[in-house]
Order: sequence, then structure tokens, then C-alpha cells
Amino acid sequence: MMRKVKQISFLHVLLSLLFLGACDRNFDDTPGQIDITLEEASVSNLQAMMQAGELSAVQLVEYYLNRITEIDPKLHSILEINPDALEIAQILDLERLDGQIRSPLHGIPVLLKDNIDTDNMLTTAGSHALVYAPPPPTDAFIVRRLKNAGAIILGKTNLSEWANFRSTNSSSGWSGRGGQTRNPYVMDRTPCGSSAGSGVAVSANLAALAVGTETDGSVVCPAAMNGIVGIKPTLGLVSRSGIIPIAHSQDTAGPMARTVTDAALLLNAMVGVDPDDAITGESEDQLQSDYTLFMQSDGLIGKRIGVVRQLFNSNPDLNDLLEKQLDILRQGGATLIDVEFTIFRELRDAEFEVLLYEFKNDLNQYLQQRGGEYQSLEQLIEFNRENAELEMPYFDQELFEMAQAKGALSNLDYQSALQLSKRLAQVEGIDALIAEHQLDAFVAPSNDAADLIDLENRDSGNSYIPSSTLAAVAGYPSITVPAGFINGLPIGVLFFGTAFSEPTLLEVAYAYEQLSKARMAPYFLESSTTKDVKL
Repeated sequence: MMRKVKQISFLHVLLSLLFLGACDRNFDDTPGQIDITLEEASVSNLQAMMQAGELSAVQLVEYYLNRITEIDPKLHSILEINPDALEIAQILDLERLDGQIRSPLHGIPVLLKDNIDTDNMLTTAGSHALVYAPPPPTDAFIVRRLKNAGAIILGKTNLSEWANFRSTNSSSGWSGRGGQTRNPYVMDRTPCGSSAGSGVAVSANLAALAVGTETDGSVVCPAAMNGIVGIKPTLGLVSRSGIIPIAHSQDTAGPMARTVTDAALLLNAMVGVDPDDAITGESEDQLQSDYTLFMQSDGLIGKRIGVVRQLFNSNPDLNDLLEKQLDILRQGGATLIDVEFTIFRELRDAEFEVLLYEFKNDLNQYLQQRGGEYQSLEQLIEFNRENAELEMPYFDQELFEMAQAKGALSNLDYQSALQLSKRLAQVEGIDALIAEHQLDAFVAPSNDAADLIDLENRDSGNSYIPSSTLAAVAGYPSITVPAGFINGLPIGVLFFGTAFSEPTLLEVAYAYEQLSKARMAPYFLESSTTKDVKL
């Protein structure tokens, strides 16, 4: 349903036409123009151009829509375009003419993962089961925050269906609704997931910014494999209301951007206390008014960083690249200390048990509040069986069925697993090593070079490194930053720390980014193999 937009006066229309006419020119031919193309332009670049009258929000939206039309048929990263985007952009341009600038995101297009509620677009988690469900009655809390900041919701991105919690045999970035998302650097390689579309779209310059969601790795993995920055905030820093859940003890939305600064700007607009999500109240005293204040080029000086070498693997190319990144950290003034976590196996088992219980409970609550034909996990399982050609042409729904077999959250097995997972990740894991070595943060590889997409046989898992798990289970923050390439495929490094350590992690990540300068835009290379991959 089309959302009613603000009435525009004749005078404002006239001013707008004059403004847009002045903007309709070649940026390179006009003296005094800002010397920058829109591709790879940062948020501050875009704002400077708009403030100088060299670009309008309407033009910027049109630019991204044209790129989506031209490029996204190759990538399958976008599911839907906001039908109101251009009208909203025009309103924001008029506000700018009146001297009303809401925030540094005023007029900046942002894409949302398709598990985040919007009142004028579908919210489906990539499944046909929710295509005809009633639209969410209101925007998610974080969407309202973004709109209030002047961001333009450009559309919805593809994802691993149900945030990759349907099958143990899935292909990252595939959904029944959107098909297979492709890595923009090498088309037959995985984009990782579950926020695949958000990572790919930002990397391919289909929008300035995007929002993903993470339970364990679903922001930082696709950010790393697509050569961008991703932030997984501390649990409770960002509201979870209006987001299709996996597990409330780990779920959070997070910013995805091409630079640390842009990710911090998006985080500014997302954080806040939500009366409908009680855990956000616990973060009220920890909220920062502006996370870009921690963008300091000397942010590595004096920092003590724990190196988690057990998360390196047997790939010599990866290990060589990582050693070079450690040298960069040292050159920036950090002291590096090798550390080891001893709780991984037990932690993963406890985490999995928690996710199964919480998924059934949390998803049932969401579906019942949403309304429609399918209001329980059990009904979704039956829908998938009845529509197997649409929903299960490549893999099944083992995780759905395992979760359905679990009981209520009052079950002792769940309570024990939850307590164990938090104790291992927090008390005996991250916090213990921070105290022992007086650390500011940890560093580990985010990923190895992306695997081939193989819908018939699932992801091989060779490119996945479980560095996200400790912070994810603990509910602590992590940030991935581009670190370089192996065979033309992006590699990221992950920084993580204790609860609400976003300021420290941003200092470290920004200073590292300024020294490494590893981000490079994709060139839409052809397939790296002659293997026939069904996409």
C-alpha cells in the first residue's frame, strides 16, 4: 500500500525544479564542482555535493535505481524497490532548500535486509510464505529512526532465506523469493550470508549504505566476503522490535558500509532506547551521541590487541596476508599478544541448542503478531512441504524441523544451555582474556577466499571462519574491515571486544583502515571456473 506523502506547495515545486535544473549538468565540466564520481562516494562526499547544490537526493536515488537496473540482474541482491523513494527524496530536497538538515544521513539512500519490517513494502525473510501476509502495521523501530534522520529507504535486499536458519545444507545468499545472490568480485563465488544482499549491494555501489542482521556472522561474514565494513553491535544497543527473529539472546541489526566512518554514521541513526524492546533500556547509559568522534587516525597507539591465531587456517595465502595485517597494526602503535580460547567446541554445542529453542519461540511470537495464514513454525514447515518446488528445490528444512521438536523456554535443557553459552563466551572467554592480558580488543580473520556457489551440494564451508561466534554468543560487538584480496576475492579482519566497547573498536578499526586502505570496488569479473553453476 502506497504511504501517503506530505503535500508539496507550488512554491516548493518551483524551487525544487530550479534546484534540480541547476544540478542537471556534467560534474566534470563545471568549474568549482567537487571532483568525485558517485561510485564509491562516501556519505560525507555526497552531503558536500548536495550542500553545494551539485547533487540532489532525487538525482542520487535515480543514480542508484539506474545502477540497480543495469547491474543487479547479474547479482540478485535486491528484492524490491521502495515505491515512495523518489517522492521522499523530493521532500528531503525541499527541506534542504529550507535549511532543514535532519542529520548527516539527510537524503542518503539506505537498503534494508528483507527481514526488517516496513509498512509500504513486503517483509518476507525471502520466503514465499510471507509474500501475501498482511504488511507489518508499522515500520521497525530502527526504520523509524532512519527515516527521522532523513535517510531514504531505497528498498529491500535478498538474504539467505529465514536468515539461514532453515537447513543445515543451504547455500548462503539463496532465498525462494530472490534466488541466489552472487559475489560481485567473482560471480560464481558465495557472497556469504545471511545478509548477502546488503553486503553485495553496498559493495557494488547500488546504495551508499545498508542494514543487515546478525545472530552469528550474518553481518560480518557477508561484509568481509564482499569487501566492505560491517558492525555487529552489542546486544541491546540497537532495537530488535519489528525484525523477523532467530534468537533474542543473540539477534541484532548492524550497519554495512564501504568505510568505517560511513558505518559509524549509520550506527548513529540506528541506536536508541525502544520501549518495545526492554533490553535497549540497559544500553541507555552506554549510548554515544556520535560514533564518528572515535574516527582517530592514531587510534592504534597504545592499544593492546589479542591475536586469536587458532582462527587462522591451513591456507598459506591467507596466513601470509594476515601476518601483513598484524604488521600494519604494530606499525600503527598497537602491542599484539597471542591469546587462545579453550571453549569453542563446548560453546558451539550450547549455542546451537539455544538457537533451536529461541527460534521456535521467537518466530511464533512474531508470526502471531504479524497475522496472516501462517502464524507458526509448524505451519511454515507444512507450507514448504506443499510448495517444495518453490521453496526446497535445492535443500530441505532440517533446522525448522529440529526447532519445532523443541519445547518451551521454561525447559531446563534450554535454561542450562543459555547459562552455559553466556558463561563460556563472556566470563570464561572474552572477559577473562581481556583481564588476564589487559587487552583493548581481539583480532582474527573474518573469512577465507569465497567458495564456489554449489546449490546442489551446499556451501563447502572452506571460506567460513568461526571468528564471529565468541562476540555473537556473548552479545558483544565486532567489526570487520577490508584487509586485501586472495585471487581477486576480498578478505576481512575482525576486531571484537567486551560489552559496549564500540568506541574502542571503532578507534582500532578506523586507524587500521587508514593504514591498510584495502577497499577496492568490484569490477564484475567473469566466472573464475568453467563449472556450470545453476543460479
